[in-house]
Amino acid sequence: MTASAPPPSTPTTPKGPTLATQLRHTAQCVLAVEQGQSLSDVLPALPPALRPGVQALTFHVLRHLGAARAVVGLLAPRKPSLAVRALLSSAVALLLEPEHDQAPRYPAHTLVNQAVEAARQERQTERQASFVNACLRRFLRERVDLLAEIEADPVARWNHPLWWIERLQRDHPGHWQAILGASNQPGPMALRVNRRKVDRAVYQQSLQAMGLASTPFGRDGLVLQAPQPVERLPGFADGHCSVQDAAAQMSAGLLLEGRTWNGADRVLDACAAPGGKTAHVLESADVSLLAIDVDPSRCERIEDTLRRLGLLAEVRSADAAKPETWWDGQRFDAILLDAPCTASGIVRRHPDVRWLRRASDVDALVTTQRALLEALWPLLKPGGRLLYATCSVFRAEGAGQVEAFLARHSDAVHHPSPGHLLPGNAAPHGQFNDNPPGGHDGFFYARLDKVQP
Repeated sequence: MTASAPPPSTPTTPKGPTLATQLRHTAQCVLAVEQGQSLSDVLPALPPALRPGVQALTFHVLRHLGAARAVVGLLAPRKPSLAVRALLSSAVALLLEPEHDQAPRYPAHTLVNQAVEAARQERQTERQASFVNACLRRFLRERVDLLAEIEADPVARWNHPLWWIERLQRDHPGHWQAILGASNQPGPMALRVNRRKVDRAVYQQSLQAMGLASTPFGRDGLVLQAPQPVERLPGFADGHCSVQDAAAQMSAGLLLEGRTWNGADRVLDACAAPGGKTAHVLESADVSLLAIDVDPSRCERIEDTLRRLGLLAEVRSADAAKPETWWDGQRFDAILLDAPCTASGIVRRHPDVRWLRRASDVDALVTTQRALLEALWPLLKPGGRLLYATCSVFRAEGAGQVEAFLARHSDAVHHPSPGHLLPGNAAPHGQFNDNPPGGHDGFFYARLDKVQP
């Protein structure tokens, strides 16, 4: 999980990149997302000095892209080039009133001037710098009327695709507005303290000594009052803590609770990359764990995670849906299936996801999840448990998937589980008793126990 970026540099920062330069790269990132690229691939390619500021700006723009696009449609009805539209959308999104304390803030005329300079810097937009200037100055003059004109547009109001809004209305009729609102707020930075290395109270004192305030939650968690670069966290390089959302930190407890574990117990973490849940299981119990992921490069991330934390597991690149290619025939005592999903529950941390997903992706992912459940269930010992998890708020990937599985398998029992955890403080159900400030990501959990014959 990526920590929130620090605020971008101001135009007057002597040693940092100018706002115009950051806006130019922000528009390029927005355009890349509009063309189907993930920010997880785009941002790492930026020069290191630019990355934090551009990430902060791009995240803000994507959280307001629905409204910004609608305004740009009124300002430029002839549909400018995609590069010009991305720059205009970025500038308009930053000119909208910020809704949270972490939002970038600049004087309006400074933003306009720097956006025009950004247009001049880029070959694809340099001839349209005057057009960009005219559109943005018109927005400043007619702001109230323009915003009133887009008010009835649900995509502009909620800054999510229409199909996404309509699915939430069906799935969570009492909470869809709260879910969308929470999804547009930055998530807090939550840490998981490695109990094998340090006591949580001791680690919290280490944070306090550095002026970093935090609040405990769950068994191993601390939520920071303000996000920090991981390099600033005491002992991070030595494995004292990991960055992991509060909802994700529930997985180890839900998988392991209710029995005593030892080194002879076999645990499978399917779809394990980047290894956060794998590590939490190993921090919590002495078990023999196999972690698999279909992507070899992502397996390297699992190994890096375990190495930093001082943990041992067998890591293998394999397709969990095809056990005949990797399974040794010995059944597992527990299986963690954090299945591929739409990631609709974590858009506050990955705001590009909402614009990358399509309505058809849901059905395709539901099919993948079903195939994984069917492939892995025979690998579980009688009396064992499988924890099915997705970071999704869509019922088809959560409750609907589990209901269908139980209808097909008479040897499966649904153990009391959290079900759908809605993001932030979107709903009174599904929250922790000691819910951290800012709440948790959207998640789904169901533990399925295999009946003894």
